[in-house]
Amino acid sequence: MTVVAAPEELQPAHAEIVTATLPLIGANIDAITRAFYRRLFDAHPALIRNLFNRGNQAQGAQQRALAASIATFATHLVNPDLPHPAELLSRIGHKHASLGVTAEQYPIVHEHLFAGIVEVLGADTVTAEVAEAWDRVYWIMAQTLIDLEHALYAEAGVPDGDVYRRAQVSARVDDPSGAVLVTVTGVDADFGAGQYVSVGVTLPDGARQLRQYSLVNKGGTGELTFAVKPAGEVSEWIRDNLRVGDQLDITLPFGDLPAPAPGVPLVLISAGIGITPMISILETLDADARVQVLHADRSSQAHPLRERQRELLADLPHATLDVWYEDGGDGAHPGFLTLDGIVLPADAEVYLCGADGFVRAVRDQLLARGVTRVHCELFSPNDWLLS
Repeated sequence: MTVVAAPEELQPAHAEIVTATLPLIGANIDAITRAFYRRLFDAHPALIRNLFNRGNQAQGAQQRALAASIATFATHLVNPDLPHPAELLSRIGHKHASLGVTAEQYPIVHEHLFAGIVEVLGADTVTAEVAEAWDRVYWIMAQTLIDLEHALYAEAGVPDGDVYRRAQVSARVDDPSGAVLVTVTGVDADFGAGQYVSVGVTLPDGARQLRQYSLVNKGGTGELTFAVKPAGEVSEWIRDNLRVGDQLDITLPFGDLPAPAPGVPLVLISAGIGITPMISILETLDADARVQVLHADRSSQAHPLRERQRELLADLPHATLDVWYEDGGDGAHPGFLTLDGIVLPADAEVYLCGADGFVRAVRDQLLARGVTRVHCELFSPNDWLLS
């Protein structure tokens, strides 16, 4: 995994101003980010059509993600005794690399973000001294991410931002759950368990939208297989239109889920399409692995990759499976997933993936038991709020 360097410290005078104004910025951060994105898209309308997720923008998810990332980073800078935001930065850096973000885009964000701050708080509040202090926060965070993303591109063996490839669809499988498994060839890249790719499609209105999908096959085969849950305009387009032989824009794989440590017992907990990184992990395990799999879904019919999950577990002698279905049946626990009555190894490494509410609820149960080696993966822009 690429190591995130410790961020540069603020000068004492800047730290004092940031500390004093952080509550004000925090109280208005949603309004600031709304103003920022409005200004950004007014000045660069192609971004909302060709880079940013229109669905997340409409729901406000992207705005909340930016707001919390800056507030979290600033809070650490003024209080270095708080946990280092390495996980936050790593996750953002990998997401950016998967979208081909480069250093040249950071000044554009800076211009419209600071214009948004002044718009919301007023020039009387955002004095030259306040602007200078927050400018320093932004560029410390930006430079940390620029350096990380540059290192990720170097590891991939490509110039900064050169991650898009034209791939050919070699297989399509419609899973009984409604998910679509797409396999492509023509992307010369290896990948690790839990990594993902960005897929770009041109929609009927001419917008080129991007979505990220977890890879579910084992690396080193010359193929990339990802699973698509038909929710959202790109995923629905793939379900309705993509066929074997079609060409598809796809990026090199990225993602910062750590590889399972040899000899350490694993607990894989997922819900719904959150099963995909767990399938990827299972694909990499050898017969000596000790793994405990917990999965929650609405029903056996809604359970994505259900048969593949069972095939992989059948090859692991030291694996167990517990399933929760809301409607019960098929030998599953009825209702929602709970850790009550589930014995977890004290030294287990836990991987957790699903919708926000599910991950938060399960993580709270794990922390209540004193389980701290928990790696969370979410498919929403505010996933790093769990850091």
